[in-house]
Amino acid sequence: MKRRSLLLGTAAGLAAPTLLAPTAPAFGATSPPAWGIAPAPHPTGPLPRHNLAARLTTLPTQTRQVIVVGASSYSTTYARLETYVRVQDRWQPASASLPARIGSKGFSDNHVEGVPTTPTGVYSIGPTMYGIAANPGVRYPYHRLVSGDWWNENPASSLYNTFQHSTTSPGGASEALWKEVPAYTHFAVITYNMAPNVPKPVPNAGSGIFLHEFSSSGGNATAGCVSLAHNHLVDVLNWLDPALSPRIVLSPYDQLSRY
Repeated sequence: MKRRSLLLGTAAGLAAPTLLAPTAPAFGATSPPAWGIAPAPHPTGPLPRHNLAARLTTLPTQTRQVIVVGASSYSTTYARLETYVRVQDRWQPASASLPARIGSKGFSDNHVEGVPTTPTGVYSIGPTMYGIAANPGVRYPYHRLVSGDWWNENPASSLYNTFQHSTTSPGGASEALWKEVPAYTHFAVITYNMAPNVPKPVPNAGSGIFLHEFSSSGGNATAGCVSLAHNHLVDVLNWLDPALSPRIVLSPYDQLSRY
């Protein structure tokens, strides 16, 4: 979505987490634990008081990692991102809760093109991660952005809501990905309005929903994406493992039981 992060002021209270409880897998471990779950991100601190993943009922059986981005209401732009791993059919927190920002108009169950809301729902992580900087060590295929790399956000285009390399803009509000510094230092695609959530993107239903870096040092509301501090983002991206069929859930806390 054009101008991914809206510079509407800095977030308050984004203190770095402290020590992680020893019962959770450590983010940034050098090798996976014996039970085969990818190592957890290393940001540490108090574990979440409530196991949000335990409230989810619609995740595919093969999903062994889940990110939950939750907020206190539909209208807030402040959220928390929590990571979980499934261990012997039980969800276990993988790290401390991380401060995040979402769309400048909060969450929406009916996101549309051009409106800065973050779409609620359960989504996959796109098959390729991207970034202006070199691969930080992700497990996914990684494309380093160059001049001419666009995200097509033109609802009239047959390639709407896809990555394109072109000498000219695909039209509409299409985004010049290589120019979005620091937001697109690294990012993952959230598969809103694209496969596997829908067979083909629906025109005007919205495009370019990513998990990316804050555009300002203190954090700021976005045009619909989910954003994190740089170090937190890198740890989460490196933790995600396509072999474990990860999902990301976007929702106000009181609506999580829908998913």
